[in-house]
Amino acid sequence: MYENRDRLVIFDADGTLIDAFPAVELSFSRHQMDIGDLERFQRRRKLLKYLGGLREFPKNLRRQFDKDNRRQFKHTLTETYRSEARLFPGAAALLQKLIAAPDVRVGIVSRNITIEPAATLRIVLQRHGIDPEALDFLHCIPLGESKSGQFRAVRAGLGINPARAHACGDEFRDYSAAIEAGLHPLVVAYGFEDYRRLTDDFSIPAEVIARTPQEMAARLCHALDIDSWG
Repeated sequence: MYENRDRLVIFDADGTLIDAFPAVELSFSRHQMDIGDLERFQRRRKLLKYLGGLREFPKNLRRQFDKDNRRQFKHTLTETYRSEARLFPGAAALLQKLIAAPDVRVGIVSRNITIEPAATLRIVLQRHGIDPEALDFLHCIPLGESKSGQFRAVRAGLGINPARAHACGDEFRDYSAAIEAGLHPLVVAYGFEDYRRLTDDFSIPAEVIARTPQEMAARLCHALDIDSWG
């Protein structure tokens, strides 16, 4: 029925592998805006994520309303992200471990919002000693597009049984896309949505949520029968 017995891991980038919030926060500051702290950012509804809370909203809205300001901000965010964004602790080692595993296919499907996002992610990976060409895929999709279609295309293109495929992300949309595509979801609670929002607002089972990068890595290694983490 399937071409091989390989396993598949699809990662989200921002908030899962890459600690993107400090780069976003710094970019806001450079444009005289304030995004607030990470805890409040994680709990905001999607439409308000990048407009701030009640304290930040008026000033941010004025700055983002102008088209030229938005274009300048995107350039700043891209430059800052490429030079400042860091992988979460242990993420580089995990990627290297999965890349080296002969029967694991691993890559990234991301909604990164910088200019030329695939190039941006490659730069960040290279800064951390990861060869982007060693990944089996690296796809960036528009903000409004569901990841489930990309998940299906990646899995089908590699001829992998969905029962042997995992998708790891940090938001409810990542979880729902994995379910829609028939993959095993793993959600992290240290990225753009926190544990309480994931469980209380979206009813994601606690059993599929990892609270730290180390827990995420350990769970994946265990699921893939790779040497225990640490």
